[in-house]
Amino acid sequence: MSQHVFQRAGFLAATVGVAGLLGAGVASAHVTANVYGPQPTKGGYAAIVFRVPSEEKAPVTTTKVAVDFKADYGIGSVRTKPVPGWTAEVTKSKLPTPITKDNGTQITEAVTAVTWTAAAGSELKATDYQEFSVSFGPLPTNVDEVEFPAHQTYSDGKVVDWNQPTPAGGEEPEHPAPAVKLAAKAAEGDDHAAMGADTAATTGAQTEAAAASDSTARWLGGAGLLVGAIGLGVGAGATIRARKATAKSGGNS
Repeated sequence: MSQHVFQRAGFLAATVGVAGLLGAGVASAHVTANVYGPQPTKGGYAAIVFRVPSEEKAPVTTTKVAVDFKADYGIGSVRTKPVPGWTAEVTKSKLPTPITKDNGTQITEAVTAVTWTAAAGSELKATDYQEFSVSFGPLPTNVDEVEFPAHQTYSDGKVVDWNQPTPAGGEEPEHPAPAVKLAAKAAEGDDHAAMGADTAATTGAQTEAAAASDSTARWLGGAGLLVGAIGLGVGAGATIRARKATAKSGGNS
């Protein structure tokens, strides 16, 4: 195959790659909620990653991100994953009417917001994005999707509200609210379907550790084979030299 063909193939691959990156940038140019681990189920727990891009031009930066949790979801607890340079604050509010969960637990106080604030020097620049991870529950059982209206504050005082619901037709609004679909409620005794957010995170960490261990084992195995091959080569060389020396000695006797 000629060098010209290789050059054309390389150019085509580069073009496709750039187009893919540009498409990803356009598609992700708003605050999104992404599921970490298994799909959340009604009545279960969830692990969600909110991805926040900074869209204003330099030198304007993103200084604060707030995500609303609807009170009628009855979310009793939220855990946040530390983000270097940012502080997280969970807001809880008293419910006018207690919400009774399927297990009989009554929720009288629910999480209504989580707010992340950047320390000086950690703000999101125009070319940055940040991910904010939370695990929470129990989830409601009377909805198929949970929405999390978000509010993004910039250093010039501008606030962008990501709170528009996506219509049934599927056409995305200008500022869609982050949302996550819920799977059917887990059956009683179904340990896999009932896996919580913390278990999902642990599983992910174990998978990464196993992959790293496997890579190390493969590297060590390859190194061992190489050393063995060198040893065989050295041994074979020594044998040949010994035979030559013996033959020479015999010829001189």
